[in-house]
Amino acid sequence: MTIAGVDEVGRGCLFGPVVAAAVILPPPTLGDDVRAHLAAAGVKDSKRLSPGKRCRLAKLIGEMAVDCQVGIASVGEIDRLNILQASLLAMRRAILRLKTTPELCLIDGNQLIPHLSLPQETIVKGDAQCLDIACASIVAKVWRDQLISRLAVKYPHYDLTNNKGYGTPKHLHGIEIYGLSPQHRRSFRQGN
Repeated sequence: MTIAGVDEVGRGCLFGPVVAAAVILPPPTLGDDVRAHLAAAGVKDSKRLSPGKRCRLAKLIGEMAVDCQVGIASVGEIDRLNILQASLLAMRRAILRLKTTPELCLIDGNQLIPHLSLPQETIVKGDAQCLDIACASIVAKVWRDQLISRLAVKYPHYDLTNNKGYGTPKHLHGIEIYGLSPQHRRSFRQGN
């Protein structure tokens, strides 16, 4: 069975888009060596890895995956839809970019993706329990962190290189002094 692990990053940020990744690993019957190799290399929830380890693992996942795609929802979409709906939209976009159609999408969390005509299953804390979702969490986190690091050059007043868009004291101080940039979220509705 072709399974896509799907996860998002950046929900709790003040700055930048929400980013999702969809990763298809070789099927277990064919890819036991790939899965064992990724697990032995340290693939787990991206939040439990150092930035350097995440980057190394993201490269390895990209080399070993059958398919791996990223989807984003912009700051404008986050403000218009709410963060939950924007996260689900980013996940849907990542899945729809896959060149291989998955037979099942394993989604981190407890929300199914609306308007997706593929079988889905949600797994709460899936990034800590499921290798497929952990791979997606790493790919999404590395991709988003690299984007924020590039944006930090354009918006130097918010310490983005260090906080990646999260609301740290230095980031909040930058907002207090310089105001919001065009990449800052203006709405924090959680939605359902």
